[in-house]
Amino acid sequence: MAGGDQRGDSPSSHELSGRLEGILADGEAPWARRACKAAALEVRLLAPIAAPAIVVYVLNNVLSISTQIFCGHLGNLELAASSLGNNGIQIFAYGLMLGMGSAVETLCGQAYGAHKYDMLGVYMQRSTVLLMATGVPLAVIYAFSRPILVLLGESPEIASAAAVFVYGLVPQIFAYAANFPIQKFLQAQSIVAPSAYISAATLVLHLVVGWLVVYQLGMGLLGASLVLSLSWWVIVAAQFVYIAASKRCRRTWTGFSWMAFSGLPEFLKLSTASAVMLCLETWYFQILILLAGLLDDPQLALDSLTVCMTLAGWVMMISIGFNAAASVRVGNELGAGHPRAAAFSVVVVTAVSFVITVVMAVVFLMFRDYISYIFTEGETVARAVSDLCPFLAATLILNGIQPVLSGVAVGCGWQKIVAYINVGCYYFVGIPLGFLLGFKFHLGAKTLILFWITFRTDWNKEVEEAKKRLNQWEDKKQPLLAGTVDY
Repeated sequence: MAGGDQRGDSPSSHELSGRLEGILADGEAPWARRACKAAALEVRLLAPIAAPAIVVYVLNNVLSISTQIFCGHLGNLELAASSLGNNGIQIFAYGLMLGMGSAVETLCGQAYGAHKYDMLGVYMQRSTVLLMATGVPLAVIYAFSRPILVLLGESPEIASAAAVFVYGLVPQIFAYAANFPIQKFLQAQSIVAPSAYISAATLVLHLVVGWLVVYQLGMGLLGASLVLSLSWWVIVAAQFVYIAASKRCRRTWTGFSWMAFSGLPEFLKLSTASAVMLCLETWYFQILILLAGLLDDPQLALDSLTVCMTLAGWVMMISIGFNAAASVRVGNELGAGHPRAAAFSVVVVTAVSFVITVVMAVVFLMFRDYISYIFTEGETVARAVSDLCPFLAATLILNGIQPVLSGVAVGCGWQKIVAYINVGCYYFVGIPLGFLLGFKFHLGAKTLILFWITFRTDWNKEVEEAKKRLNQWEDKKQPLLAGTVDY
């Protein structure tokens, strides 16, 4: 067994997983003792996945944030334009690509737990083929971003500037198409630290090149977005080199295969369900940005909402890191036939993520009067952001739960269920009420944030529903999804 070369498959990792299931199944031992021992084991299994995953997502998010900071210091118009381009147009592609890539997370996680190592590389390639094909129509949408934004009612001045920014993000679409399958392929094997090192090195390069291009060469919005696209391609290339060269991936990556083009219809079904699940969420934030651009003072509304959502994005990266960890842990345990360990992992990762986000919410409240100056020098924006911070803090706390539950859904293949929940919470409640109070009663950006809280709160029901579903894992081993056993 080549466990020494592949840490995610090391004997100690499988032994810990088996011990965890045994502890949870032992009905004779006192509950408190079992809980303490199980929690200690789960943390040992969770930490090597969650910690590097959080670093990866935070650093990758900083790539976009630093780009907006570069643009923001060019002027308020540039900040509004980069916000509209990044959060209003680019997030469309991000949500679709990341959502479709989550199919790899489900399949690879369960395949790895069931020791079907050769299928991981095939799943990654299938996903890349589908995502690259999806990138073509997305590039067309990017090319027509200005008329689309104007048609939606945005200011022609802001729409024109945002379109310039978006043009430079076209290469990023295809970087996403390659990155997300690679990322999920590595995460399923608990190989996350190399991605963290790659992201850290890329961020340093991004900051240096971005400063030179935007300020020294004077390329402005277009230069900033082109540098962002380049940075994502650097991440993709470095991760692929690692996969091809590392001994830890020698059983899961056996080279390019024609099998990547087989079973695409079935794979597309799961990818579509995954995409719908995430897109319904990410597109909601896109609609928030577009609605903010229609308020009485669109530049101030966009700037203040952008700062708040960017701050939330920082903390969200922590929760998304736990999302990845939950998906890997649940998928691996289900593939290994350990239903109790999978259920217990959900409890631990949710609790840890919740506590961390509470701490971050308190920090933002303490610095509410100063934090906007990271993005812009405008005092008017600073006052607006300070006014919104209490509402922002509440969303952060609720955000500590929701992404982890989404990770559970991905690990189990429950994407359709989450999609239904998202439709109700985001589109039948959040948007109509936000539109009514934001425009009819002139409550502005504060209401948009307030109803962000409303639909987040609805996830408390999903916590209970997740617990009920987890009980169904008892006494039955989850099979791999269609396509695995055929090979």
